[in-house]
Amino acid sequence: MLSKIYSASTLGVEANLIEVEVDVSKGLHSFDIVGLADNAIKESRQRVGSAIKNMGLNSPLKTNNKVIVNLVPANIKKTGSAFDLPISIGYLTASKQMSGLVKNLKEILFVGEIALNGELKSVTGAINITEKAEQLNFKEIILPKDNEVEALLIKKNIKVVALSSLKEVIDYLTGFSNYKERKLNLDSLFD
Repeated sequence: MLSKIYSASTLGVEANLIEVEVDVSKGLHSFDIVGLADNAIKESRQRVGSAIKNMGLNSPLKTNNKVIVNLVPANIKKTGSAFDLPISIGYLTASKQMSGLVKNLKEILFVGEIALNGELKSVTGAINITEKAEQLNFKEIILPKDNEVEALLIKKNIKVVALSSLKEVIDYLTGFSNYKERKLNLDSLFD
């Protein structure tokens, strides 16, 4: 099955929309990431696989499936670990392990690094990525809790969903979370 998740990557100060396509099909085990990805992104296979396994779900590293992750457009160099979260959500969707979605994934932009235990780690470029998501009329951006203040500083219409783990993201997407967006008090930032 094929899934498509939206993310973004920064090149200098410019944020670019990146489509994360994940295809899972029967066949000899493989897990490949294509689309001009750097080593940090290619290492995502291990982070994503371990995080999913440690949640008790079927890891892409332990199944007899062919998993291909395509980062579109292929002609833009992608760097960093911010694709861990969209790759995870794409894999879980394509492998039919995330049933009962209550959110429309086409309206959400995802960024976040994932630790082996599923914890979300901060990423660079959250301000530029949130701004790009606003420009492209995404309804929500899901990112690590550590990037929450950056995103809230420049948000206008987009909902900022800042979470701490892959499990929290799954719970939010499937309706098992009553997440409330934080209201930013600018005065408290400068005390």
